[in-house]
Amino acid sequence: MPVTIDAVSARDPRAVALLEQSHALMRALFAPEDNHFLEIDALCMPGISFYLATDGGRGLGCVALRRMDGDGEVKSFFVDPDARGLGVGRALLAHLEGVARAEGLGWLRLETGPSLDAAARLYQSQGFVPRGPFADYKESPASLFFEKPVSQFA
Repeated sequence: MPVTIDAVSARDPRAVALLEQSHALMRALFAPEDNHFLEIDALCMPGISFYLATDGGRGLGCVALRRMDGDGEVKSFFVDPDARGLGVGRALLAHLEGVARAEGLGWLRLETGPSLDAAARLYQSQGFVPRGPFADYKESPASLFFEKPVSQFA
């Protein structure tokens, strides 16, 4: 499948459709205080870049990069259920790593939930390792934290 990844606004209708699916899933899985997703308007703020994976114009997945003190945070990482298992998630993560390397960021970090096993497996298969909370996150049984030094990106 020829996947194209482009920087777009989180307000792009294809992005909105994916984000709405992602937010609905997060709300179904986690209590409000354990949801750390960014709303669409927040994804359009300075310091955040949003990327959309497409095939033939159809939105397959998305991811955002939030810059914080010389490091990056992976946010809003979601692949349409119909596109899972096709390499879209790996392609999005590789793209984000390329952006982080080009910008000279030190680390990529992320927070995910323990019930999102496929996501945690993907992160670990790509060299992300468990760590404790970072930035404003608090220790919680509803959160898993991972990081990867940008210097390890191929």
